[in-house]
Amino acid sequence: MFINKTPEGLNNLCGKKISEYRLKMNISQRELADKLQLAGINIDKNAVQRIECGKRFVTDIEIAGILKVLEINFEDLIK
Repeated sequence: MFINKTPEGLNNLCGKKISEYRLKMNISQRELADKLQLAGINIDKNAVQRIECGKRFVTDIEIAGILKVLEINFEDLIK
């Protein structure tokens, strides 16, 4: 049977890394959401918070926007 969660029970693999890279940029969750909206990704601060703590799934479209805004590559996000 397929389970859609990490062994820790999270809904994504990348939330912790998103938080780390956001903090390296010294921006808030709201600022990240604002930058994603400017990049065409319809996301708010609450969604960013839920992604970072692993409570929300992340679509490939959102991942593409996050990579662009954080100026990182996919491998950085999931390692």
